[in-house]
Amino acid sequence: MKFLDLAKVYVRSGGGGNGCVSFRREKYIEYGGPDGGDGGKGGSVWAETVDGLNTLIDFRYQQHFFAKNGQSGMGRQRTGKDGDDIILRVPVGTEILDEDEETVLADMTELGQRVLLAKGGNGGFGNLHFKSSTNQAPRRANPGQEGVDRTIWLRLKLIADAGLLGLPNAGKSTFLSATSNARPKIADYPFTTLHPNLGVVGVDNAEFVMADIPGLIAGAHEGKGIGDRFLGHVERCAVLLHLVDGTSDDVARDYRTIIDELEAYGGELATKPRVTALNKVDALDDEEREEARKALEEEAGGPVFMMSGVSREGLNEVLRAVRAQVDDNRIRLKPVEEEAPWQP
Repeated sequence: MKFLDLAKVYVRSGGGGNGCVSFRREKYIEYGGPDGGDGGKGGSVWAETVDGLNTLIDFRYQQHFFAKNGQSGMGRQRTGKDGDDIILRVPVGTEILDEDEETVLADMTELGQRVLLAKGGNGGFGNLHFKSSTNQAPRRANPGQEGVDRTIWLRLKLIADAGLLGLPNAGKSTFLSATSNARPKIADYPFTTLHPNLGVVGVDNAEFVMADIPGLIAGAHEGKGIGDRFLGHVERCAVLLHLVDGTSDDVARDYRTIIDELEAYGGELATKPRVTALNKVDALDDEEREEARKALEEEAGGPVFMMSGVSREGLNEVLRAVRAQVDDNRIRLKPVEEEAPWQP
């Protein structure tokens, strides 16, 4: 399934049916009178979060969603049929934006959440509605209310508990594949990861979801490389795991590059709790490890973990540090396996 996290859609609610002008004329009925029914309501357009979706790819092939109009009223006091609603099924974590791509109309963060995007028009009154003691034969009816046309944007921000940050080829995908069942693409060239990946990571009988996004480079906020458009997928994370390539010539510079991009992105991303880890230490000797660790600790102003996604050195220590920053209500405990009763 192809990943898509931004889609533009056009929605229109149904218009209400017109009211009817009708009079009762039947044989052997001495007194008739108005009997025009009201028009039916137009269908509305809703957005609803459903389970089993993690992309907006469906909206690439269908961008127009038009609800049905209400049926006009009829004689014999018959009300027109209401128009059918239309429901846009979106994954959890979808933001609904106005046409300007800035105004947030709704943030769909819970399963089963529903939001009204365009309300259907009301049906018009038939002439029966205007009958009174002084106007016993009204010859007017109201037209139905028109539907609402609007253009909206759907932007998906993945729901994850922890997020991976780093330059291209910092070892983020290798780390995710080593700690979860996710199988992201891994290669020895930059920008191997072209779209976010999710993996369920387990440590000490606890599980949480970790998101891997494409690597950032200097100037990503200006659109360089893949840019910073995927940073929205880690905005909802409780903690960020910053991986720095230990084989780099200047680990402090690599660390500062990512921090500068987070600050340029704005919002709360730069102030989120972070765990810093020096990756690929299996390719360094003891002297090189200590030199890189000291340089990174001085730049980060805090402790730095030593790890390797290939040799799995230090993975549990890093995962425990990330786990400590994740709220307890986000953690899913693994079921305890009960031992089978002994049988002779």
